[in-house]
Amino acid sequence: MSDSVVNKVISRIYGRKRGCVVSANDFIKDFKRNDVDKALSTLTKKGMIKRLIPGIYYYPEHSTLLNKEISPSINKVADAIARKFNWDIQPTGDTALQFFSISTQIPAKYVNLSDGPDRKYDINGVSLYFKKAKLQETKLKYTESKLLVQAIKTQGKEYISDKEIKKMKKSISKDKYSYIKHDTVNIAEWIREIILKVIEE
Repeated sequence: MSDSVVNKVISRIYGRKRGCVVSANDFIKDFKRNDVDKALSTLTKKGMIKRLIPGIYYYPEHSTLLNKEISPSINKVADAIARKFNWDIQPTGDTALQFFSISTQIPAKYVNLSDGPDRKYDINGVSLYFKKAKLQETKLKYTESKLLVQAIKTQGKEYISDKEIKKMKKSISKDKYSYIKHDTVNIAEWIREIILKVIEE
């Protein structure tokens, strides 16, 4: 393996910005699998990335406010695992409500429905589950779209307040608005109307 593969892999990780979670599958379209594995191992040894579980790596993010490293987003970890195994996944309603801080319960576990096998992972003390099930929103491409749809469906049309819409808006980066708008165009009309309120400028 040449240093150029290591440099190209870390360059792509840098491009995803701090806080990203990746697996070898994110790079094997352009590089040999063995070279990617060695590159990720080298970068881990150098302390440039961290291995969360076998095959899943985190580009550490530091909080200036807390003055410490932040744990990776559990949803980003779930997405990376799904990409690693080529699974389609969908967050459960409870997981979506927890993500948007609409649920007041302290999350002891995060559950995603999956077309893969049942699996459980421990991520820095947090339990991440994948439960085999028939998926409903398989046509949605973006995690943010899936989280919004599941949170709104679970909460129900009559119980979505302006306060909850603000919480959802606060949790979604503005650069995702246009993607979500196009991604959810065929969702049920009442859900779509609430999503548009969330992503309006």
